Amino acid sequence: MTDAGEDVGSLAPLPGVVSGTASAPREVELKYLVRDLEALRGWLARDWGGALDGVEWGNEETVEVEDRYLDTAYGALAQAGFGARLRREDGGAVSVTVKTLASDRPEGATAGGRKSGPAALSQRVEVEGPADERTDPDLWPPSAARELVNELRGGARLRTLFTINQRRERRALALDDGHAEITLDWVAVFRGARPVASFSVFEVEAPRGSGADLARLAALVEATGFVTPEPRSKEEIARQYVAREALDPSHRLPRVPASPGIKADDSLGEAGRKVLRMHVARMLQFEAGTRSGKDIEDLHKMRVATRRMRGAWRVFEGAYRPKTQRRYVRELRTIARALGEVRDIDVRLEHLDAHMARLASPGREAMEPLRQAWRREREAARGRLIARLDSRQYREFVEDYLDFTESPGVGEVHMPMGQPGLVRDTAGSRILAAYEHVRAYQTIISWADVPTLHALRIEAKRLRYTLEFFSEVLPVSARKLIATVTEVQDHLGLMNDAEVAAMATREWLNQNAPYLPAADREAIGLYLDSREADVERLRRGFRPSWRRITGLPFRRALGLAVTQIG
Repeated sequence: MTDAGEDVGSLAPLPGVVSGTASAPREVELKYLVRDLEALRGWLARDWGGALDGVEWGNEETVEVEDRYLDTAYGALAQAGFGARLRREDGGAVSVTVKTLASDRPEGATAGGRKSGPAALSQRVEVEGPADERTDPDLWPPSAARELVNELRGGARLRTLFTINQRRERRALALDDGHAEITLDWVAVFRGARPVASFSVFEVEAPRGSGADLARLAALVEATGFVTPEPRSKEEIARQYVAREALDPSHRLPRVPASPGIKADDSLGEAGRKVLRMHVARMLQFEAGTRSGKDIEDLHKMRVATRRMRGAWRVFEGAYRPKTQRRYVRELRTIARALGEVRDIDVRLEHLDAHMARLASPGREAMEPLRQAWRREREAARGRLIARLDSRQYREFVEDYLDFTESPGVGEVHMPMGQPGLVRDTAGSRILAAYEHVRAYQTIISWADVPTLHALRIEAKRLRYTLEFFSEVLPVSARKLIATVTEVQDHLGLMNDAEVAAMATREWLNQNAPYLPAADREAIGLYLDSREADVERLRRGFRPSWRRITGLPFRRALGLAVTQIG
């Protein structure tokens, strides 16, 4: 065992902020799980003091302690052998404590290469510092603990793993080698608002070098039979309960609310968080069906949820720190791309199957090579999607993202005094700005080609999402506005689907026509012609929808709806 003047690397691989220092702080303690809390409490009150001659006792006090244990989504701190917690005692100031997860035997606890002394005796490296309730270490006051956490997390965001609430009865006592503290804790473990487990712990924390006194205390308490030596920390015990609870079949996915629950006096960041929380729950709701592949609509709905979340980040842009927004949008884009690759082929196959169903048997047979090629393409895309959903990156993203959506204030930009930051102050301008991006196409709509109309479709979708996200603070009349925008989006969506199918058919024919029988070439060529005709028909038929969304009645209704916010 190293002493205080040696490198502490033998305890755990410490980063540079601690490693090599001459005074790495250590916690030395006896730790027990309590079998009979009331019996132990009575014994401590009646018998223990009389058995410890010459020990001076301090006053007993009871405090309420809340410990929030933190790590990154991929467990960077735990992988390095550390745990971190934010502690608030009796509603006071918040502190951060970083400890090694694994315990070690203190000095003097070995003899002849064998362990000696109480089984409950352990030692951990411990670093403390000031903090606040936020999980961003960059916002805490400077300290060695903050530096250690920052080095361990490597820039990744911290999240709350679980919370331990404790009712702590503690008393100080003076030993020959210094002051010690006795604590009797009733512990309740929560994951979010969900209770997971409860247990009681008895601890005696003492200065280093108090081995003889601690051995005497251990012999007395262990003789009662009311306790069991416990080398694990509360964090380790709680981690095991939380991991077990997560595997429980009764552990449910996040509840999908009927609506986000946005209010006019919500901050913009909180409103956005409500929208994101609803749609990540929807995304996860359809993940199992997407994986099974039994119903292609599950994949469609999962993809829609990712699109709405990406839309929400744009609608509520400026409410969150850019680094936070970029990270989550990047992850959502990756997932949406994998889902979209499969969904786009599903749409093509669905239309192709409908086309083939209208043909006679020879025509269906002639179309089969194209159908089989697209099915193979779909299976390959689906394989890539499942690999993405099975990846560690996806699992870490989901855990981190869920925690973000359930943690008010995290990642938000707080508006200074005098700057609009509430829904009632900003929703109107965001709705009108989204509409302006749509109406800007008025000058080119007469000769717009398919790519330009596809860009218009994206802007229409953003307007629809903006209206939907703020619909709870808009009048009921806004539903008609949303329906009109949806009509535009759907019309242009059908045109885009036809264009994509035509391009895919043309590309496949260009590669495979020389090897096909004449009947197959003719049948597939006719299908290509029909899809190109669909594109032109939908492009020409778009004008009525466009007039409805840009006409005076729509503009008046939109302006009136905006004036009634809040």
